[in-house]
Amino acid sequence: MPTTWPHAPVAVLGAGPVGQTTALLLARWGVPTIVLDQRRERDRVGSKAICQQRDVLDIWDAVGAGAQIAAEGVTWTTARTFHRDTELFAIEFAEAGRPAFPPFVNISQARTEEILDGRIAAEPLVEVRWGSRVVHVDHDRSGVEVRIEDGGVVRAPYLVVCGGARCDDLRDLLGIGFDGHSFDDRFLICDIRADLPGWATERRFYFDPGWNPGRQVLIHPCPDSTFRVDWQVPAGYDLAAEVASGALDARIRRIVGDRDYEIVWKSVYRFQSRVADRMRIGRVLVAGDAAHLVAPFGARGLNSGVADAENAAWKIAWVGYGWSPDALLQTYHDERHAAAVENVAVTTATMDFLVPQDETRARYRADVLAAAAHEPDSRARVDSGRLAEPFWYVESRLTTEAGHRPFPGRPPRGQLPPAGPGVLLPDAPVTRPDGTTGPVRTLARDGFLLLTAQGTDLDAVRAAATGALPGPVRVLALADLDPDGTLAGALDARRGEVWVVRPDAHVAAALVDPTAHDIVAALQRAAAHASPADSPVTGSRERRTPSGPQTPCRPVDGSACSSRTRRRAAGHGGPPP
Repeated sequence: MPTTWPHAPVAVLGAGPVGQTTALLLARWGVPTIVLDQRRERDRVGSKAICQQRDVLDIWDAVGAGAQIAAEGVTWTTARTFHRDTELFAIEFAEAGRPAFPPFVNISQARTEEILDGRIAAEPLVEVRWGSRVVHVDHDRSGVEVRIEDGGVVRAPYLVVCGGARCDDLRDLLGIGFDGHSFDDRFLICDIRADLPGWATERRFYFDPGWNPGRQVLIHPCPDSTFRVDWQVPAGYDLAAEVASGALDARIRRIVGDRDYEIVWKSVYRFQSRVADRMRIGRVLVAGDAAHLVAPFGARGLNSGVADAENAAWKIAWVGYGWSPDALLQTYHDERHAAAVENVAVTTATMDFLVPQDETRARYRADVLAAAAHEPDSRARVDSGRLAEPFWYVESRLTTEAGHRPFPGRPPRGQLPPAGPGVLLPDAPVTRPDGTTGPVRTLARDGFLLLTAQGTDLDAVRAAATGALPGPVRVLALADLDPDGTLAGALDARRGEVWVVRPDAHVAAALVDPTAHDIVAALQRAAAHASPADSPVTGSRERRTPSGPQTPCRPVDGSACSSRTRRRAAGHGGPPP
């Protein structure tokens, strides 16, 4: 792993989970960062984003935090959906290989941030500056200049904007559109501490329960006998009035009964669906809620933001060290914008089912729910939220097509696509070259990793890979890493195959009996050394979106992360593919 970064520290705006993860992942590459946050100190109020997906825990494990977050959180493996008092279906989540983490862990965002803060405190390459309100950004081909409200200036080779949903002025400054729409219905969210036997390891979703007629309720277990409850409520809902009248107590008791309970936190939210039209502007990358907002049914907000962080970190490192050309940074926009569009499409479809926009859709939903109790086909049309999953880069310019492993499209809820180009590498414990045992993705995150199946000339593959890229590349035999065949089985590895894995553990290529030229071409394409015109693509779900012209920054007065003073024009994308 590199240790000498040839530039000034990278600037990261925002010390929330996405900014924290970005800084820690950059430090893993030997890249120093300065994290700027306008707040004076950490905000520890409320559970906020609670549901952490397995592959996000895996990313956090790469920086030493995943195991602790998983251990402190509540593990759940079943998602139950009800219509009134009838259970319609339960989804159990598939596992490929032998992953280190469960499908989902629930833990408050505040505690996740504390754990990540602990890792940052132990990392000399990360400096956090609280009370640093950004008021202006200039950038050109040589770097970025960030001006702070107190008159300070940070000059950096790159800036990653992770400042959250309210960075409206900064998006305007950078010339970023953030179109979309807000949902009229509100959702009341309460963290309730109570003893609810049998509910501690399940996510429960209720359509039209008797205790919230005509609307929905979502219940998630959290640590310390706490449950996160989301009620859909009318547009004119008044939380203060409900507390004063005792109606909130009655609402909660319809769930917990006569048991004692404590309200740990409560709030009312109105959800939005918005996507930035550009996530890369020169040397500035935009990530997390600053780049995309989605309704929370499916837990695709924070989980997608952490994936943004990993995509940004390895690409900044590879370009900054001179291992890849600047074109690699544009693939950050290509890949993560496509992921954001996918997430908005999926969550918008869910919200359209939860909150029908007209009488025709309301009748459709009523018919589907009524039939779902006894018709499997109708159950498949019930949308209570497709839970977070990694985005598959099958159409990325960095991915080499494999005719023998075509992407079959989005799998059923709770399932995984077969291993292949663009898909996240299945995880499994392997025997490392130094004799220790650990997840195979840990090896992948040290650089490019080539895995060779039986029937492959290991020496010939190593000879071809040597010198193909200036950055770290490792070639290992599956038989040596995986003596019991767990990983080979998850890959469905075939004789003579060579798997090329990116530094974010996504498969870049699966080559059969490759020549040296094939190996070099796949590696160079995966690191953006090949021109986009040379890169074939597969039929897939990913949507390519033009990045638009790059415009210079414009001066702005005031905060870069203030509340919006005007609302953009509404509009949203179509149904999911």
